[in-house]
Amino acid sequence: MVMSNEEMEIQRIKEKKLVEMMQKARAQLETAAKNDGKPILLSDASFSSEISKYPLMVVDFWAAWCGPCRTVAPIIEQLAKEYAGRVAFGKLNVDENPLTSGEFEVQSIPTLLIFRNGEAVDGIVGAVPKYQIETRIKAHLGN
Repeated sequence: MVMSNEEMEIQRIKEKKLVEMMQKARAQLETAAKNDGKPILLSDASFSSEISKYPLMVVDFWAAWCGPCRTVAPIIEQLAKEYAGRVAFGKLNVDENPLTSGEFEVQSIPTLLIFRNGEAVDGIVGAVPKYQIETRIKAHLGN
C-alpha cells in the first residue's frame, strides 16, 4: 500500500510528537529522582515553575506555629521517600508565602493540595492519618 504525501506527513508528525512525549516523560522522571525522596521547599517565586515540572505533586501548606502541621510533617517526609520517582512532594510555609496560599484560598492548615501537571485536582484539609493521604495519592496515580 502506497501512502499519499498527506498520510506520510501525518505519520511524520505523529512520530515527532511521540518522541517529544517520551523525552518529556524521561525529563520528569529524572527531575523527580533528583529530589532524592525529600520534599521540595516552595516559595511564592518558585511555586508555578516547580509544580509544572512534575506530573503529580502533593503540596503541604503549613506554618511553624501550627501543631497539626508538625503532626503531618513526618508523614509527608515518609511518603516522599516511599513515592520517590512517582510523586513529588513540596512544602510551602503560608506565613512566608502569602501570595500562593491566598491564590489557592488556603484558610486552614495543614492543607494538602494535589497537583496534576500543574493544576490543582484534589485537596485535604487538616491533620489526617497517612493512609487517608495515601488513598488520595493512589487515586491520582491510576489516572
